[in-house]
Amino acid sequence: MEKYNVNGMSCAACVARVEKAVSKVKGVQSCSVSLLTNSMGVEGTASSKDIIAAVQKAGYDASLKNSSSTLNDNFSDNTNSSNKTDSSINADFDSNSKNEISILRNRLISSVLFLLVLMYFSMGHMMWKFPIPSFFIGNHIGIALLQSVLCIIIMIINKKFFISGFKSLIHFAPNMDTLVALGSGISFVYSLFVLFLMTSASGDSEKSMYYMNNLYFESSAMILTLITVGKLLEAVSKGKTTSALKSLIKLSPQTACIIKDGKEAIIPISQIKKDDLFIVRAGENIPADGIIIEGSASINEAALTGESIPADKKEGDSVSAATTNLSGFIKCRAEKVGQDTMLAKIIQLVSDSSTTKAPIAKVADKVSGVFVPVILGISLITFLIWIITGAEFSWSLERAISVLVVSCPCALGLATPVAIMVGNGVGAKNGILFKTSAALETAGKINTVILDKTGTITKGEPSVTDIIPFAKDYTEVDLLKIAGRIEAKSSHPLAKAVIRKCDESFGSEFLQEAEQSEISDFKEFAGNGLKCSINGKTVCAGKKDFILQQNTKQTLQKFESAIEQKLEELSNNGKTPLLFSVEDSVIGVIAVCDEIKEDSVNAISSLKNMGIKVVMLTGDNKKTAGVIGKKVGVNQIIAEVLPDEKEKVVRQFSSKGKVCMVGDGINDSPALVSADLGVAIGSGSDIAIDSAEVVVVKSRLSDVPALIKLGRHTLKNIYENLFWAFFYNIILIPIAAGVYYKLWGLQMNPMFGAAAMSLSSFCVVTNALRLNLLKIKDDKISNYKEAVMAENIKRIIKVDGMMCEHCEAHVKDALESIKGIESASADHKKGEVELELSKAVKDSALEKAIKKAGYTFIG
Repeated sequence: MEKYNVNGMSCAACVARVEKAVSKVKGVQSCSVSLLTNSMGVEGTASSKDIIAAVQKAGYDASLKNSSSTLNDNFSDNTNSSNKTDSSINADFDSNSKNEISILRNRLISSVLFLLVLMYFSMGHMMWKFPIPSFFIGNHIGIALLQSVLCIIIMIINKKFFISGFKSLIHFAPNMDTLVALGSGISFVYSLFVLFLMTSASGDSEKSMYYMNNLYFESSAMILTLITVGKLLEAVSKGKTTSALKSLIKLSPQTACIIKDGKEAIIPISQIKKDDLFIVRAGENIPADGIIIEGSASINEAALTGESIPADKKEGDSVSAATTNLSGFIKCRAEKVGQDTMLAKIIQLVSDSSTTKAPIAKVADKVSGVFVPVILGISLITFLIWIITGAEFSWSLERAISVLVVSCPCALGLATPVAIMVGNGVGAKNGILFKTSAALETAGKINTVILDKTGTITKGEPSVTDIIPFAKDYTEVDLLKIAGRIEAKSSHPLAKAVIRKCDESFGSEFLQEAEQSEISDFKEFAGNGLKCSINGKTVCAGKKDFILQQNTKQTLQKFESAIEQKLEELSNNGKTPLLFSVEDSVIGVIAVCDEIKEDSVNAISSLKNMGIKVVMLTGDNKKTAGVIGKKVGVNQIIAEVLPDEKEKVVRQFSSKGKVCMVGDGINDSPALVSADLGVAIGSGSDIAIDSAEVVVVKSRLSDVPALIKLGRHTLKNIYENLFWAFFYNIILIPIAAGVYYKLWGLQMNPMFGAAAMSLSSFCVVTNALRLNLLKIKDDKISNYKEAVMAENIKRIIKVDGMMCEHCEAHVKDALESIKGIESASADHKKGEVELELSKAVKDSALEKAIKKAGYTFIG
């Protein structure tokens, strides 16, 4: 996608005009224009020259953004980056906004100063008899001339409305500025006409006073001034929609302390390079993504992940740019700098998202595309109807002008993008990145969440728990060595668990030998197992069904009852059995278990409380999957699903509602693409992250209910904004036209119409800013110490004060009296109690029972 800056747009009608013009260019596949950031994203093969020419032909200005410098200077590794200006994200979100606010503020101050003088003579003197210079007393023409001069000055100050408005009208694409320019211009021209009539009644004071009352110079000037007030308020509010991003940008330090030739040197952040050694002291921000090679520290990562609790980092751990060292001293090696850092990518993702358009915005765009021409028609019809019904010319004109200036297409155009922009910012601040605006909207409509088991519900770091040889000629050591040799060729998480066990048992030398060992005909069957030949013998590893399929001899068609019983026992305990066979003999099984993430139980509980169906999808066997599923409390378990079958399952659920697929592996990517919303866990593979529409920076399942909550509130905010935008126009346009005048005497002065118009967009943007106050994460999910424990989990707690076996019995009785604790086994020597739970039990309940028994609960 190529990005462009677009200047000259003032409302949603402008957006529709630009999109329509660019979409007609040959080679353009899609075009999305953002009024909020004055930017445009175009996909296709069309040249930038043709696209810019199309925008200019439509009456606007466009320029191509420099893709190589789309990030703030802070994130560029170019030493000349300090010379960059408009091409940075900071410029898009900050500099342009400040420049616009400054221009509008100066225009408003100048307009108000001249307007006060104009109002003093037009209304202050006429209505409240304010004193004026003797020259003007009884000199109606002199007062009228002064009003016209002051009005012209204010019109010159706000000439942008007239230039943009009439320029759009010439291109047959009237916009909001056209309405303002016509409303103010017609008032001025009519007043000028009345002024000329006054010259013919110079000796008739009564007639002169009549003409004075029909002057609208103050209305013409007031319309421009009030609209400028609204534009200023809107600009300030729009600037705040990117406050979350600006806070991220500001976090990056301007300098870095590197080690060069054994000495410390302070350099600009733009000069830090990959593999540079840098140091970070307490209180300093980290300048680049890197690895700690010396020292330890407590790092505040809230800026990137939204996690308020600092992370303890030690040698070998990774650190990210813009995070803060709260305490400690660390020396790091730079791994990613400039545009490659996580912070830079977060900002880039949110920036890219701002140029996309949510589907719901298309409704407002369609209305906005015809809104201004329709309003011009209504204004003309209003004028004609009042003239036909016998109303005075000035009255009819006033009604027509009121219709022009009260109508507001801006509120319609801003209703969706401001809410999306704020929502994206809130997500980024909490470590949740939406790649497109459509993804944020879809998140608010999800009713089914499908979770991959390994790496999503579980930690994705399985470990070997049991090594059980079945053949007489094989010991545990023999079985593990054979397993290590064959699994060394695989990258599967379960294979890595076996390799880690080999490393612990035999050292790294064995692994090096295993990787170099002569293994032929190696084949990996996704989701099933491995097959190879070692010393001329066929060796297989994997699921039970896979082993049976690969070995055709009669001896393997049916396992012995003892083997079947052992496999069932392992599966019932939530362990995954990996069978190993040599030729026609099953030589043993290695059981692997993946620990459940600390926040999985509560995250799934939160999803269910939100009315969302939670499904666990896994390639594991049904019994193991059943144990895990029961522990975490999902609604449905679908096990023994091969990677290529996951996509089919997702499509089945998609036919019944909006589906969110959450995964982290390469084999999850087809399912992530086919789901209505694909969510990739941050620690997952690059392929999964590329396939997903939402990326969770941290590997926390609790961020899934958080992103859905954000989506729902953003969608609700959009509906509120659209309701206000439509409601405002539906109610006020008839009043401005005088529809209710004969029924209830309701009418609208053009000045009040302009005031209402100026506030409408401000109200929409302000409502969207409320999303910044939204708390999307539940503290209970983050706080594992108070988290409820899943069913059938064994737990060990520390208890102080036990001195003998009698003490053990007291503690045992006290704990077993708690509902949900099946058994408690105390050891006074270790000061520990092993619990077996069948339902949710909180730490507070354990502490209360132990304290009542006369002992101290440690944790």
